[in-house]
Formats: sequence, structure tokens, C-alpha cells
Amino acid sequence: MKKLVKIAIFSTFFFAVCFTGCRKAVKTAEDSSLADLKSRGVFILGLDDSFPPLGFRDEDNEIVGYDIDLAKEVSKRLGVEFKAQPIDWDAKEMELNTGKIDCIWNGFTMTEEREAALAFTKPYLNNEQVLVVRSDSGIKSLADMKGKIVGLQSGSSAQEAVDGNAAFAGSVKKQITFKDNVTALNDLSIGGVDGVVMDSVVANYSIKATGKPFKIIDEPLSQEEYGVAFRKGDMALRDEVQKTLEDMQKDGTVTAISMKWFGRDISVIGR
Repeated sequence: MKKLVKIAIFSTFFFAVCFTGCRKAVKTAEDSSLADLKSRGVFILGLDDSFPPLGFRDEDNEIVGYDIDLAKEVSKRLGVEFKAQPIDWDAKEMELNTGKIDCIWNGFTMTEEREAALAFTKPYLNNEQVLVVRSDSGIKSLADMKGKIVGLQSGSSAQEAVDGNAAFAGSVKKQITFKDNVTALNDLSIGGVDGVVMDSVVANYSIKATGKPFKIIDEPLSQEEYGVAFRKGDMALRDEVQKTLEDMQKDGTVTAISMKWFGRDISVIGR
């Protein structure tokens, strides 16, 4: 009888320990990304600071832009400070996964490969990859780039757009990569390249803002969507940012920011 009692007591103790351990394991596995952010008190956004009008430096060397205004308002509503952190765009995923930044938010194109590795919000802007050429170049179509030199930003989705169009990629004489689109367009100005493949959102803004004699070929290489990317396990933070953006769309904040930068509401949040 005593033996049975001892077995019963041991079994109860064993299951109690297991249950407690299991609960601790579950607790450890919980997503604390939102709580951690609020505890730190600062939301760090990783970006290419030469990507107008989404994120770039103005004449006072301040980082400004459409994405910056959105993120600042999100940070305010989350009750934390905002920090824009310029990063090497080629190493953006590494910067995120090592914890140096909380998200990548800078006209970041959603692709199958990226969505498999990162946690994206729903799309907030639509975009196209387009070819920009000099107005006097005589180039009127993608086919006219045969035997010519095309430029694009290193590590950008422009490369995927070019590679995804076998006829175009095979026809050009050479591809040259640049650190950012601003540098690529400067090279286009002096004739270093014959065309630049880049985001239509950036191309339209840059042509209007600089007044340079460029034109966009009306033949997009690809259709895209922009999203905000977080680490795969940071779903709580991702979901809170998504909810906040949707609230901002409903109360007119997103529309006001879009009007400021584009003269019209081009947001696709909640649509």
C-alpha cells in the first residue's frame, strides 16, 4: 500500500513538473515583438535614403518622404519614438535578421522569395518597374534598347524585372548596377547608360522634381506591390503596424500624406 502511495505521489510530482515546464516552453515561444518594441521605446526603420519620394534626404540633410511620414505617424500611435536608419540595400535582410532594425520600409517590393523569408504587411502601394531614357534618345520601346546599356540599382527588384523579361535581358549589350537610383539617373544624364530600369513611383517623382529631360517608356517590365517587412517571428508587431495603417486610412491620415507627396491618394491600404 505504501508503495502505491509513493508511486502516486511521484507520478503527481512528475506530471506537475512536466506541466510547468511545458507552460514555460510555450511562454518562451510566445511572440513578444510588440511588447519588446514598446519596452525599448523606439521604432527603427531600415531604408535606402536615396529613394525619393518614399525616403530620401532633403536640402537640410533630413530624411523625409512618404514612407517616413507614414512610419512616423505609426510610431506616434504606438507610443514610441521613430528612427530612420539608412542601410546598405544589398544587405537589408541581414540588417533586419540581426536585429539592427525593426523593419524594412522603403518601397520594398513583395516577391515570393522575400515573402517566404520575411513577414510582410498587406500591400500599401502599387508599383511598376519601368525603363527611363533621355527624351532625345530616340528610344520609344523596350525593343529599341537592343545593343544598348541599361542601368539599375543593385539589390533591387529591377534586377528581377529585367531577368524576368528574357527578350529584353538578352537584347541589351550590358547591365550596370548602381548603389541607388539617383546615381543611376545621374549616369543616364551624362550618357554612361542608355536607360535605367527603376520603380515608376520613384521615376515619376524624380523627373518632376528635377526637371531633367527624361521620359518613361510606356511598356512596364513588371507589376509590383510594396509592403513593410518584419522578421518572420515578429507577427505581433507586424499585425499592429497593419492595424494602425488601416486606422490611418480610415481617418484620412494616409490620404493627407499621399496628397502631400503625390498630389492624389495612391494608397491601396484596406482596398
